[in-house]
Amino acid sequence: MKRFHVHVNVTDLDASIAFYSQLFATTPTVVESDYAKWMLDDPRINFAISRRDRASGVDHLGIQVDTATDLAAIGARLAAADAIRQANVDTTCCYARSDKYWSEDPQGIRWESFLTHGSAPTYFAPAEDAACCGPVDAAAAPTKCCGPGATSAARCG
Repeated sequence: MKRFHVHVNVTDLDASIAFYSQLFATTPTVVESDYAKWMLDDPRINFAISRRDRASGVDHLGIQVDTATDLAAIGARLAAADAIRQANVDTTCCYARSDKYWSEDPQGIRWESFLTHGSAPTYFAPAEDAACCGPVDAAAAPTKCCGPGATSAARCG
């Protein structure tokens, strides 16, 4: 089974948690000092918010899958369209360990297709911060899009 994923950058995490908890009529399933996530069944969505040094608003969309077979099928479709911008195996991102494919639609909207293996104690592993961001736009180099040393001017994907 698949689950739609939306990740939103926020400026006030506490106010956003209060708003989305009311909207969804439930509290987050994960809360960290810079991150919260709701795993909803109605609608079936993985909705995450984080306070990062990036512009507020929708950061990326995605599809979370339950099996490696489902992820491989998405990866094959993305590869056939020459749309894979970055592939990660067993990476740390958003307090979870996962395999993923990052791609962009024709408008530049970033998509994360991923399989989660379990939780992680940190938002990202310092050596893997780009895996959590998604592909970095070459025009933004050498700045980093998230993680230690990120700048608000940096742009991911």
